[in-house]
Amino acid sequence: MRRFACVLIAVGGLEAVQAEAVEVTAGNLTISAPWARATPKGAQVGAGYFTVTNKGSVPDRLLGGASEVSEHFEIHEMKMDNGIMRMREMAQGLEIKPGETVAFKPGGGHVMFVGLKGPLTQGQQLKATLSFEKAGKVDVSFTVQGMGAQSGGGPDTKMRHGH
Repeated sequence: MRRFACVLIAVGGLEAVQAEAVEVTAGNLTISAPWARATPKGAQVGAGYFTVTNKGSVPDRLLGGASEVSEHFEIHEMKMDNGIMRMREMAQGLEIKPGETVAFKPGGGHVMFVGLKGPLTQGQQLKATLSFEKAGKVDVSFTVQGMGAQSGGGPDTKMRHGH
């Protein structure tokens, strides 16, 4: 019984460390739950997702970023255009207004790791730096989920298929 209790305490402590690692605060910004999708061998791009909240009274702007896993880092948006979903780079970055929360998620805004140096593998911790106009450079760690992931964890991590 004592051995079992020690294992539970150890696992509980690990979960607490992981929970802390998924939220980063820089200035008035809080970046939460950064994650990316695994990529197949030979893929040249990968996508990253997270949520950023501006708790301040002035806007800030996500300008770009960098990562050791890719040659370039871009901010992208997805929009419907005449019934067609189109993706485009946001060369001027993205403004985060005071009190606003912006969610980068599949089918919407996301960051792209362009010119991958190797595949992103499930379970990998992908180090990146986000660059903000006011908050400056913010180091984050994206947890790589499976190729069909729809979120950074939990029960809906895998893409659901209807039969």
